[in-house]
Amino acid sequence: MSEAIPELVGVLSGAQVLATARSIAQVQRRDGSVPWESGGQVDAWDHVECLMALDVAGLRDQARAGYEWLRREQRPDGSWGARYGLDGSVVDATGESNHAAYVAVGVLHHWLSGGGDDFLVRMWPVVRRALGYVLGLVNSDGTIGWARSPSGSADPTALLTGCSSVHQALRCGVLLAGRLGRDSVAAEWEVAADRLRSAIFRHCADPSEGLFADRGRFSMDWYYPVLGGALLSEDALSRLGTQRELFVVPNSGIRCVADQPWVTGAETCELALAHTVLADPDPAAELVEAMQHLRHEDGSYWTGMVLTDGVRWPVERSAWTGAAVILAVDALSGQEARSRIFRPWELEDEIGSQIAS
Repeated sequence: MSEAIPELVGVLSGAQVLATARSIAQVQRRDGSVPWESGGQVDAWDHVECLMALDVAGLRDQARAGYEWLRREQRPDGSWGARYGLDGSVVDATGESNHAAYVAVGVLHHWLSGGGDDFLVRMWPVVRRALGYVLGLVNSDGTIGWARSPSGSADPTALLTGCSSVHQALRCGVLLAGRLGRDSVAAEWEVAADRLRSAIFRHCADPSEGLFADRGRFSMDWYYPVLGGALLSEDALSRLGTQRELFVVPNSGIRCVADQPWVTGAETCELALAHTVLADPDPAAELVEAMQHLRHEDGSYWTGMVLTDGVRWPVERSAWTGAAVILAVDALSGQEARSRIFRPWELEDEIGSQIAS
């Protein structure tokens, strides 16, 4: 490992962050896929998030194995199945747009983590097909439909959380395309990202326009427009300033769903990440500290807890919760370029000159 493992002073040491990464690596399967938990399902989005966490901790070989799984399992249309079972077979063949898009975030993150230009060249066709699949689901208003069914029919329903994540992925894709000299592709993706950002901005200003499905009960729809980079500056600060009392439970984390007494670790750390996007570290650190009651002795994390009785629920220690913790700590440390993956507009200087491909 060439760089130090990040830590959050007074909350998590570098050794503790490494223990969490190792808990993720422990559930990784021989084929490179990372399930939700040992014996659990795999989906491409959470898989990529876990690979990013492995890279933060310097577990580069394990992360690379995960990207090879993505390369092998990508379908001809550029998507992945929504869910893979214990034996590696596709359990749900639905192709979700945000699942396909997130590979662009992961590939850029791995490259920034020292993955090398050869890796970028190898993974470029995967990214190109994946974002091509996503753009095949663009609606006339600039939003992106959430999925294509196993039969091939597109569902135009736009989900605010998913589209906000896609926005980040498109911005990362633009940087990857620029690095490889694919200027026409970069321009196409940038136009799509701009249109999507405009739609998200309009929705946040006036939800009654009905651009996105009504999922306001879920905390992710509250903070993801900020986390995905679609809202910035005063608009983002204003959004995070609303609904805090509805979702944030002091010293415990945040509710996944507004009307349920259930705090979840991944959502808490994602809200922390949204604050780091705005260079607002104090509330971010407080959030990561608040959810440490979910930490298990081996470094893994319980998914959530029911506030009314203190019961862990669901009864699982999810790899993607541990990954969210690691990414939040890395973003707060800010020591490496990869820690700015949620602020891709700050990474242009890191991309450098075009490489021969």
